[in-house]
Amino acid sequence: MNKYIGLLLWLLILAIVLAILFVDSSRTSFILATKSYPALMGFIKFAILATMGELLGRMMLTQKWTLFGINLWQRALVWGLLGMVFSYVFPLYSGGVDLLIKLERLPTPGSGPLQIVTIAFWKSTWINLLFAFPFMTFHRITDTLIDQNLLFSKWPFMEIWRQIDWDNMWKMVAPTIVWFWIPAHTITFSLPPEYRILLAACLGIVLGLILSTLKTMKKRT
Repeated sequence: MNKYIGLLLWLLILAIVLAILFVDSSRTSFILATKSYPALMGFIKFAILATMGELLGRMMLTQKWTLFGINLWQRALVWGLLGMVFSYVFPLYSGGVDLLIKLERLPTPGSGPLQIVTIAFWKSTWINLLFAFPFMTFHRITDTLIDQNLLFSKWPFMEIWRQIDWDNMWKMVAPTIVWFWIPAHTITFSLPPEYRILLAACLGIVLGLILSTLKTMKKRT
């Protein structure tokens, strides 16, 4: 596919998604559906948006859109399942931090906006320090399985584990937790719940972009 035609189509899909998220009537339906069916909506959001991010990352580094020969539907399926996991993980860590604050085991200095940001920072820090790297490692495992057409076979787990480029994971992937994900999710948790939904959906694009870009960059070195 021509690079510019592909980019135009990618931007068109993004525009449709943003229209759904920011037009009042469709946003209301989106928020209601997310509250009523959080796991299903988590699947849909990440299957679309994180896959879009992954495709964009590939294009930026290879200068061409790659849609065939990469088991695209399997990648979208894995992203969707991981999105379902996120629908449980976000409230789990958010509620856990709220409980720790109630028990006075985490400091929340100040009041008003400062307190809101502090609480959001704690939620972002805990979810990213304890969950983000295992999550990204699991994604790298499934990504390798897809590359080798083994996703629906018996997983040679230890063989795949040894194939992971841990130097890349620790030097390139792990630092994103500090310089991007903790600040990004601090903003997410600072917003009212309905706007967290919108930002989390948009960050799915960034997630797919970062993981795909770092993986492809390493392959080219």
